[in-house]
Amino acid sequence: MPILDMVLQLNKHVLNPAMIRLVGGEHGSAAVIEHTGRRSGKTYATPVVALPVTDGFIIPLPYGTHVDWLSNVLAARRATIRVRRETYEVSQPEIIDTATAVSQLSASRRRTFGGFGIKNQPVPSSGSH
Repeated sequence: MPILDMVLQLNKHVLNPAMIRLVGGEHGSAAVIEHTGRRSGKTYATPVVALPVTDGFIIPLPYGTHVDWLSNVLAARRATIRVRRETYEVSQPEIIDTATAVSQLSASRRRTFGGFGIKNQPVPSSGSH
């Protein structure tokens, strides 16, 4: 576990700020999720993979469900997702199992997604997407 904690800290303080500057192109699934700190009330921006589906987005959780950004989004019940030069206000996020997530993806996304072995996925759903 100490190695995973070090990777998480490296991502949080070094890689995430760099990725935020690169996100937002017209193609791909790289996105930024903006969320409010549940204790601080401060606004944060975290790079994520956001896959559009009928009623929102599927965001894979390679580090599991105990990451700060997810705790903040679940506590606030809302977030903003910036992907492909568009901004979406999302609400009522929920964590769904992999089978449910995969069933909502295109065949090409399913093949890519299936290789990761990720157990749970949050789906911030939104009436605006």
